[in-house]
Amino acid sequence: MSKVLIIGAGGVGTVVAHKCAQHKDVFSEIMIASRTKSKCDAIAAAIGADHITTAQVDADNVAELNALFGSFQPAIVINVALPYQDLTIMEACLQSNIAYLDTANYEPKEEAKFEYKWQWAFHDRFVNQGLTAILGCGFDPGVTGVFTAYAAKHYFDEIHELDIIDANAGSHGKAFATNFNPEINIREVTQKGKYYQEGQWVETEPHEIYKDINYPDIGPKRSYLIYHEELESLVKNFPTIKRARFWMTFSEEYLTHLRVIQNIGMAGIEPVNYMGMDIVPLQFLKAVLPNPGDLGENYTGMTSIGCRIKGIKDGQSRTYYIWNNCSHEAAYKETGTQGVSYTTGVPAMIGAMMYLKGEWNKSGVSNVEEFNPDPFLEQLNLNGLPWHEKLDIDLEMD
Repeated sequence: MSKVLIIGAGGVGTVVAHKCAQHKDVFSEIMIASRTKSKCDAIAAAIGADHITTAQVDADNVAELNALFGSFQPAIVINVALPYQDLTIMEACLQSNIAYLDTANYEPKEEAKFEYKWQWAFHDRFVNQGLTAILGCGFDPGVTGVFTAYAAKHYFDEIHELDIIDANAGSHGKAFATNFNPEINIREVTQKGKYYQEGQWVETEPHEIYKDINYPDIGPKRSYLIYHEELESLVKNFPTIKRARFWMTFSEEYLTHLRVIQNIGMAGIEPVNYMGMDIVPLQFLKAVLPNPGDLGENYTGMTSIGCRIKGIKDGQSRTYYIWNNCSHEAAYKETGTQGVSYTTGVPAMIGAMMYLKGEWNKSGVSNVEEFNPDPFLEQLNLNGLPWHEKLDIDLEMD
């Protein structure tokens, strides 16, 4: 039984808190902290458990974080705040001697960069203090890395080709909305595409490469090759990979809105002076778009995220597909959030559980695929995200 501190009170933080509260035997005390305490209070009230407290904290301020860590004394911090804040929270964890877990890589606020180098640079310091830092423990990144590790452990001697496929076949009924923080989401999907081929990174224009992919219980969906951060760690940790790609579905309507947003400059991250005030266009856009945390009530359909893998076993060619489908309606019924928040928050809770149970606690900064996948996937089945697998099938990914 251990204390856990959740930093972040958006849709993902809501799911993490709900799921931690379901496991009082593991998470004996839960604190939810955010810049806006009222958001934390609302989550705690919705759950209605007596072992949840809340606090206000500025996650950009190491001193404030240390003060909070010192008063609450958590065993692990689950960071589901903004990716800009990863480094200050990691620094505070080091200074306060507390384990760390997040769901997304650090991003510089002034530049849309999706790289692990800033966080990997903390590795030796975490090793020297005997502390664990678990990076990218959402769904993608997160479960997709665990899926890959599971495939490597049980079905392959060498993985040669990895395609991560992510479909949101749901409808929220809005003209345009993002499924998580618009400031982060729009930066991610408007960047140039990139994939790994024979030891090299190949860059593409945004949404230049696409294909129709068949998703289980959904059918064919137009899917676009984009860059996603887990590719960087997966090709590092599985060096036999010759090709690694990430595909995500977008509707034509969504892409049309996105093009307009870009063309009129609203996706910009450089400040614009307006009536004597510096305003970042993308931050203003975030303020006027629907709150992703409020989309769940009318969300229908499902997500489907998985890994399609080619490689060899005992000298023979082999294929493997492992995936999860998540219902937006079921996610909302359980936690009051939509499926994208649910599929990110559940794995974060499980990663923290793995640490507290002694399954995932090696010193240093590690990505999820560096740990034993088996106990994690067992808990994934038990906590609302059942997974499925097929061997030696046509992956349709040439």
